[in-house]
Amino acid sequence: MIPPNTKAVTSDKYAQINSNPINLNERPDKQEEACGVFGVYAPGQDVARLTYFGLYALQHRGQESAGIATFEGKQVHLYKDMGLVSQVFNESILDQLPGNVGVGHTRYSTTGSSHVANAQPAVVETRLGEIALAHNGNLVNTTQLRDELLKKSCNLTTTTDSEMIALAIGEEINEGAQLLEGAIRAFNRCRGAFSLVIGTSEGIMGVRDPNGIRPLVIGTLEGSPTRYVLASETCGLDIIGAQYLRDVEPGELVWITEEGLASFQWSQKQERKLCIFEMFYFARPDSIMNEESLYSYRMRLGRRLAQESVVDADIVFGVPDSGIPAAIGFSEVSGIPYVEGLIKNRYVGRTFIQPTQAMRESGIRMKLNPLKDVLSGKRVIIIDDSIVRGTTSRKLVKSLYEAGAREVHMRISSPPVTHPCFYGIDTDTQDQLIAATKSVKEIAQHLEVDSLSYLSWKGMLEETKQDINSFCSACFTGDYPVPVPERLKRSKLILEEAMV
Repeated sequence: MIPPNTKAVTSDKYAQINSNPINLNERPDKQEEACGVFGVYAPGQDVARLTYFGLYALQHRGQESAGIATFEGKQVHLYKDMGLVSQVFNESILDQLPGNVGVGHTRYSTTGSSHVANAQPAVVETRLGEIALAHNGNLVNTTQLRDELLKKSCNLTTTTDSEMIALAIGEEINEGAQLLEGAIRAFNRCRGAFSLVIGTSEGIMGVRDPNGIRPLVIGTLEGSPTRYVLASETCGLDIIGAQYLRDVEPGELVWITEEGLASFQWSQKQERKLCIFEMFYFARPDSIMNEESLYSYRMRLGRRLAQESVVDADIVFGVPDSGIPAAIGFSEVSGIPYVEGLIKNRYVGRTFIQPTQAMRESGIRMKLNPLKDVLSGKRVIIIDDSIVRGTTSRKLVKSLYEAGAREVHMRISSPPVTHPCFYGIDTDTQDQLIAATKSVKEIAQHLEVDSLSYLSWKGMLEETKQDINSFCSACFTGDYPVPVPERLKRSKLILEEAMV
């Protein structure tokens, strides 16, 4: 029996919503990914558990909420709540999510605050039955789409653009379109980044926007070539033993049913613009993109960084975990020994219990702790993947000096972040990005390092070994592939503003 305050529901009864929001002022000084999506079509198998493990592998993409919807014929079972995947689900909950189709989501908020009402999947009723939608990305025409839906008397229950996509599909279907036709019409009303997994009673859809800004891959379950899996990254396939088949292409819709996999190119204006942050930070290093692990790409970034900005030092190390491959590559080219200078507490996860101000001032170190005997008296090079506001980097540098480092040189395996993202990364407004208001020399002074260098924009893109024009690098250039309305640039919580 499911506990009384859980969010497990069937299609005719939705859960009561807990209204305790997370304090967004305490979020990390890093770019935060929007979410991870997962879907599975596997009649006869335990799709809820397959989805659970898929989300578990995608946990790095979002740590605020998690949800799973399953389809048992036309009956929908849904459970979602705030917290990590392992905190939200247990055996008894998964036992009450039967079905042949599973859709899962793990979230970090971009459009829409961090609140259980905004957790996904979003379930919407249509004349052809319910759909459950999981979305990775961010729309830039949310206000326009919201106004259109309200004029049609659509009932918005959340403040997310994801629900709007689901409602737009429902509206098209309710006005007479068939399922795929209605979905494609709705996608053509959306602007921005959207990689979607959409469950129905008939099967499951995988969809990417015309630029393919956020990733989405297709796999097959081992021994079952007609049983398909959709995931944000290949690590979501690996955990359940699924075999990578291919990526969903920009502007493509794949439709998976008992008849197999069908493909539709729903947009005729596709132009690949994969987010470059996926390559060097967001995605797990064991995930495959462009036919190689991202670990290999990140090592190349470190090698290129050493070629561009080597400095005389005794040791080099990376900020765990994302800075480590680049630090190893830097060591290979520079000849400077690679060591572990920082130890990460790998069991912290995301905590909703915040340290007091007194704890912060006394130097509470929940995630990283310097190795004093390794650092004492040494000239050190520390490698990180990026600097956003600079607050965490400044504290980290201070801790290295306190541990006895004689010199601290910081190297960053990406260019300076000068512009906010509007396609599914949670960034500050431009005036809060340290590289938008300070020169590299001024940033070095702020961080109190002996030297600071960033990887060049050209170096970052050339090391992909792909066409450099096939990536979105707007965070570094301000060249947005999809035009962004001025009002959206001013506010993350645009939908809450509209409701006031």
